[in-house]
Amino acid sequence: MERAIPEGFNWPTGLFVIIYHAALLIGLPFYFIYAPPGAALIAISVALLFLTEIGIGAAYHRFYAHRAYKMSKPVEAVLLFLATLATQGDVLRWSYEHRLHHSFTDSDDDPYSIKKGFWYAHMLWLFEKGRPLEERWVKDLQANPLARFQHNHIGVLTFGGNILVAVLVGWMVGDFLGAFVLAWWTRMAVAHHLTWFVNSLCHCWGERTFSKELTAVDNYILALVTVGEGYHNYHHTFPSDYRNGVRWYHVDPNKWTIWLLSKLGLARDLKRINPDRIKRRLLIEDRQLLVDHLDHHGQTKGAELRQRIEQLAARIQETLGRQGALLEQIKRLERERQERRINRAAARAHRRAHRRALRSVRQDLRREWRDWHQLCGVVLALQTA
Repeated sequence: MERAIPEGFNWPTGLFVIIYHAALLIGLPFYFIYAPPGAALIAISVALLFLTEIGIGAAYHRFYAHRAYKMSKPVEAVLLFLATLATQGDVLRWSYEHRLHHSFTDSDDDPYSIKKGFWYAHMLWLFEKGRPLEERWVKDLQANPLARFQHNHIGVLTFGGNILVAVLVGWMVGDFLGAFVLAWWTRMAVAHHLTWFVNSLCHCWGERTFSKELTAVDNYILALVTVGEGYHNYHHTFPSDYRNGVRWYHVDPNKWTIWLLSKLGLARDLKRINPDRIKRRLLIEDRQLLVDHLDHHGQTKGAELRQRIEQLAARIQETLGRQGALLEQIKRLERERQERRINRAAARAHRRAHRRALRSVRQDLRREWRDWHQLCGVVLALQTA
């Protein structure tokens, strides 16, 4: 059933965005010329920007919109307060629109579809009258007292919280004008555009590593400035994972924050996609890439190479399955040992046997991945005759 999309200008949001952008464009040059900020004010403003981005990413996005982990109520209150300072609306509305974005990506029902143009996905969608909030999409959040309270009092909380923070910063550095200009309005504008870049640039500039059919891309540069939200192709492929950057070298402060909270006992039930599932997805994408490349460049050896691709891909899938089954058996044995359904001597014997089998499977897997990468190199090196 096609969803009704309201038409008309969103006057409250539209006027607010236009007015504060115009005020900053006109006023900032005069401010920096006649009342330049001190180093302390700049440092505090950058720190506030980082914290409010953590609030949006770790709370609005990964906790509320995707339910990727659970956390204690005091920490939830702090992160929700930081997200409120970002001035991006209430959490129910934000999560509702984001869940629509994932469910209807790149279609007319996507609230900020990149198919309607870069600037539409970036910010012009905000100027359209918003859709009525459908309760069925955020029923879980309406049952959350903190989320419901913030939704009901978003205006007072947003402007009251920002005024309070600006006054506090102004008192700390002895510059109330600078605090309002830099620590509030400029910080708010930068935070807006960083979030909007995820909707625009992260759907058109980068690599489609895990799902090539999606417009969402992984962009390492954007990940640096969006506290880890730039690994967007992975996120759209596995949205329930509390991580966006899954490699050890991926810059993802939101992931690090959630992980640290879990180690402190303040967060739990962190959802992670099984590594074998990620590898299977990469294998599927690589296989399709190689087949497409053969269709363009490998006419003379196409049939032979295609057969090798299919056989090796099937073998890797089978080995991944064996590895997963062995890991599950090891976990089951450990549970049975803890529940004393099997004696320790038998458990140790079974565990040693399973671990020997696991080492053998992993050796097979390393060899098969090495063969796969070599085959990829052969296929991708083919040139047009």
